[in-house]
Amino acid sequence: MAYKPKAPPVMSAPNVIPMADIMLVLLIIFMVITPMLHKGVSVDMAAAQNVDQMQAADKDDAIIVAITRDGNTYLGNKEITLDQITDQVKDLISNRLDKTVYIRADARAKYGDVVKAVDAVRSAGVEDLGLLTEKLPPNQQMPAPPPIAGTGPAE
Repeated sequence: MAYKPKAPPVMSAPNVIPMADIMLVLLIIFMVITPMLHKGVSVDMAAAQNVDQMQAADKDDAIIVAITRDGNTYLGNKEITLDQITDQVKDLISNRLDKTVYIRADARAKYGDVVKAVDAVRSAGVEDLGLLTEKLPPNQQMPAPPPIAGTGPAE
């Protein structure tokens, strides 16, 4: 008599433990890599409706000066003083064909801080300057400016 092996019984529930392990590993990888994808310092840029697309600002070698709402200035990820901007930007653009520098200013940054940074970049010999903003959706209106203290309606 010949031996005939029997097949194991059919499993009615799939084994999801290996899939859960893979998903947890992928989640950890994405959690580690996602902060690295954002270039430069995070600022809440002003929003505008009529904007020009500046794809060159998304390149890895783009020169971006960021001004935060508390007045700190960054060149890429490195904090820098206004006195150092001119020399460092001049060094960065010295052997480049595209001498465009992009300014990312926080919407709540002081106007004077942004003007000082733009002036420092211009004194480095930069003629092409891009001011980066966020694009408003077409159906959204510009927010009204907050009232100035002491000018509200009298009660």
